[in-house]
Amino acid sequence: MPDLLSVSRHYAGGWRCALHAFGLVLCLSGCAAFRSYDNEMHKTLDQTSSGNLDRAIEVLESNNRGDFKDLLYYFELGMLQRLGDRYPDSQKSWMSANAYVQAWEHTAQTNPSKLLPGAASYLINDKVRTYEGHDYEKVMLLTYIALNFLAMGEYENARVAIKQTHELEAVIAELRRKEIVEVEQDAQKRGARTSFKELNGYPVQTIDNPAVNALKNSYQSALSHYLAGFVYESLGEPSLAAPGYRLANELQPNQPLLEEALSGLEQRVSAPDAGLIDVLFVIGSGMAPALQSRQFRLPIPAYGTLVILPVAFPVMVPTSTPYLPGQLKLDDEQLLTVAPITSIDLMARRALKDDMPGIMLRAAIRTTAKGVAQYQLQHQGQKQDNAALAIAALAMTLGSVVTESADERTWRTLPSEIAIARGRIPVGKHTITLQTPEGVRSVQLNLSGRYAVVDLRLLQRQLYVQPPEVAVREGGQQPTDAGVAPAPSTGGGPETLKQQPHTMETPK
Repeated sequence: MPDLLSVSRHYAGGWRCALHAFGLVLCLSGCAAFRSYDNEMHKTLDQTSSGNLDRAIEVLESNNRGDFKDLLYYFELGMLQRLGDRYPDSQKSWMSANAYVQAWEHTAQTNPSKLLPGAASYLINDKVRTYEGHDYEKVMLLTYIALNFLAMGEYENARVAIKQTHELEAVIAELRRKEIVEVEQDAQKRGARTSFKELNGYPVQTIDNPAVNALKNSYQSALSHYLAGFVYESLGEPSLAAPGYRLANELQPNQPLLEEALSGLEQRVSAPDAGLIDVLFVIGSGMAPALQSRQFRLPIPAYGTLVILPVAFPVMVPTSTPYLPGQLKLDDEQLLTVAPITSIDLMARRALKDDMPGIMLRAAIRTTAKGVAQYQLQHQGQKQDNAALAIAALAMTLGSVVTESADERTWRTLPSEIAIARGRIPVGKHTITLQTPEGVRSVQLNLSGRYAVVDLRLLQRQLYVQPPEVAVREGGQQPTDAGVAPAPSTGGGPETLKQQPHTMETPK
């Protein structure tokens, strides 16, 4: 096993290089090294849960004042605009986010080595890395872009988004397969520990439990593939719809509602119109979990012994108590069964579990370099009785403590849990009622056409509704106890999806 000194020389080139590099990167990274995304989002999420979407957007903007807007900003802004029924604005934001994702996808296919962490991540912390989005966030972005298109009646564009989802999943699968091998080989070569189970005090059960381990991976969701089946079915393509429904059943097994979608496909496609609409209700509840930075003590090999040093790692923390009703009531007559289909909470936890070996490898290298630089500065200062070196050692120590923080960035306005209900109902006005912990909530919709998607979002005392834009709604998005009207659209028309390589932009 290589000792602390040899590893540090490999990465830092001696204490002078380490000190100079540390100072230079810290200056260049600026506030990013100290940013707490979890703290930033508290007020935005509070305003959203209270029904104050305009104020929530104002807070988000106040935390992103610079000219450069990153991927995460567009994630959050697009969801807030969608909750306010501002579909064109939401689509504009998410198309900006999708440009980042497509640039990442293009790089992953053509030059994956460029996606490796930069020097700043090894010297300061992971917060200074360009935010590329977690894998499940990239897939959910395309899923929600498709839902926006469906709300605007653009089923062909929704089909394009669905197709891109399939292609993106294939790219992610191949990249992660290679990444796992590279991290394991690198860790073995450097003698670094990459098992979070060895971290004293780390809440292992939050990311290593039967529910998390039951997921096939962190990025495929039954909702995305069920929606693919629904879109293809609505466009009269049952041969393409069947694989979507089939994979949804594999990802979320033993759900009769999902099984019926596949078994009854041919019958539904061949059924006469008869004035009925096939309505898919998508019910989201709560907010996605947060990542919080916490410090743990990591053993680092040093001169033939182990030195225990503090290192920060991300911990997954729930931010809400999501509730999913068991049924939807239609016009006080028909009951529609609600079936859980996707847990963003579990996907986020699985993503963190899969990312931890790489996070721990970077932390071990970073801590080693910092530790050696501190040791050598102190040793040289004592040996030469040099006050300047002693001050430099103290500055290096303080800087290491201040900057040792884990990356907390993650898409927080996503729902924690998602369920669906589906039924064929007559064209016209309907009252949808559901039970919540805060009491009964109802909304009136006027639906037309043969297929429709209605999105319901439960946030504490609020019920947000995203119906088809062509529908005339009487109850609507307004929070049931706040009377907040939807914000007017300020953007142009919705953009269409284009699949082309982009250049990754980084903050200056």
